[in-house]
Amino acid sequence: MSTKENVQIVKDFFAAIGAHNKQDLLALVAADIEWIIPGEGWPLAGTHRGHAGLVELLQKASETLETSYPKPFEFVAQGYRVLVVGFATGRIKATNKTFEDHWVFAITVRNGKLTNVREYIDTQALARASEVDASHRL
Repeated sequence: MSTKENVQIVKDFFAAIGAHNKQDLLALVAADIEWIIPGEGWPLAGTHRGHAGLVELLQKASETLETSYPKPFEFVAQGYRVLVVGFATGRIKATNKTFEDHWVFAITVRNGKLTNVREYIDTQALARASEVDASHRL
């Protein structure tokens, strides 16, 4: 597939996530997709594999945080690799703490399907927003 087609597939993927359209989303990813979210101290960190792992990750994300993207994404592509550059603001639901996150997703597209997503995010900002204050513990 061409670089332009790969960018469109990634744009369609983000549109499906935004629309909470599970059917379209799964149609755009390989059955053995791997999504890597770095960090410790917050619930979404880890490696998520396959359709089941992706669905579980997105469900956990919707339960864990609220996010908005005030600026349009930037797409940079070469061959089968698409980098998506963005900025997000949000709130961790459990702590009610807010965060700002400048991020890059490195996405691999092969044969018209996303096969790998690797997030480069502000793990410290997300971990801090996920921390429960000791004074609120029982």
